[in-house]
Amino acid sequence: MTDPWVALEPGADPAERVRLLRRAHETFTEAGTVPRPVRAVVADSWRRSARAGVGPDGAASVELDDGELGAYRCEHPLARVMPLFRELMGTFASDGEHLLAVCDARGRLLWVEGHAATRRQAGRMNFVPGARWAESAVGTNAPGTAVALDRPVQVFAAEHFIRRVQPWTCAAAPVHDPRTGRVLGAVDITGGDGLAHPHSLGFVQAVARAAEAHLALLAPVRPAAETPRLTVLGRDEAHVVTGGRGIRLSRRHSEILLLLARHPEGLTGDELLCALYEDESVTPVTLRAEVARLRGVLGPALLASRPYRLTAAFESDLDVVERRLAAGAVTGALTAYAGPPLPGSRAPAVTRLRRRLADGLRAALIARGDPDLLADWAHAPWGEDDLDVWRALAAARPTAATRTRLASLERELTAPGAWPRP
Repeated sequence: MTDPWVALEPGADPAERVRLLRRAHETFTEAGTVPRPVRAVVADSWRRSARAGVGPDGAASVELDDGELGAYRCEHPLARVMPLFRELMGTFASDGEHLLAVCDARGRLLWVEGHAATRRQAGRMNFVPGARWAESAVGTNAPGTAVALDRPVQVFAAEHFIRRVQPWTCAAAPVHDPRTGRVLGAVDITGGDGLAHPHSLGFVQAVARAAEAHLALLAPVRPAAETPRLTVLGRDEAHVVTGGRGIRLSRRHSEILLLLARHPEGLTGDELLCALYEDESVTPVTLRAEVARLRGVLGPALLASRPYRLTAAFESDLDVVERRLAAGAVTGALTAYAGPPLPGSRAPAVTRLRRRLADGLRAALIARGDPDLLADWAHAPWGEDDLDVWRALAAARPTAATRTRLASLERELTAPGAWPRP
């Protein structure tokens, strides 16, 4: 085959390939080996699926209900290119009895549109908006594997890991943020065996590139009037975008800006000193010097004194997480959570803020009891030793790997002299 990402080479018999793939799938599920003619990209995906604990008789779960889905879709960057997706793919999907689907970077389906009868059939396997189709949740499938690999991919019939999905064929391509390059999600075309053609893969790839070009044109909207943005999650040095320029701050300046953004009314010098420094011997002169240097970095118009305050409202990634959590949008909050705010900071106020945010997220995840969300937290660096979350995950998804990790963690954290969970 000339292109390993295309499911069928020219002239191949689809029916015969399906028979061979079904036998290969049975061999893999029974013996763990992958015989020919399974493509390398599919074989690797089957192995990842098995390691993730996906079973061949599993099913997708609906992770976002109607209310949460609507709010999340409105905020998602791909909402801005849905009209373009519909213009380029809508008629093709409807006339060909296919489906147009768009997922986010975690494999959650945000939109599923197209032929009405095909949508009803797809609904029986939960290929619906709000369902999670990440490769780690439902195994090999085009949208989930495309975001996992960050690569356009076509999945044909019995190449799907879950049996109930094997009557379908799909092709998907990731869509990237044109400014940062990060994966925003994927656009997918799903239908019958007729999609197992090189043109369908090239088609979705061209649509994804068109969407990225459109996002690039939409990006510089009123740069002079944009709200200053502050990024603090999962990084020790905050990143600020203001006046059309990006700035990376020092650790101390990151702490000061975060605390002032949290207190639009301003903070007195004494209040800011107590919030920033564990050492009570630090003098107001030291603080004034730090603030003066920060004013020089940001520009004098953004930082005022007496009390210290910001003259413009900053929008932070921390604010997004808190808003979604307050609205009960637990999945959206976890999606936006890139890690603890300024994780290396020892400033007393930042430490308290970090703890409150983590406790709020953990409590919401445990109360929700969704195994996929719990697994996302437990396998992240900040959750790998979180005993309460691992216990909740073991209750929701009692796999051998989860039980083994929980037992090991309980031994570690209950051993004499063990440090308590921070």
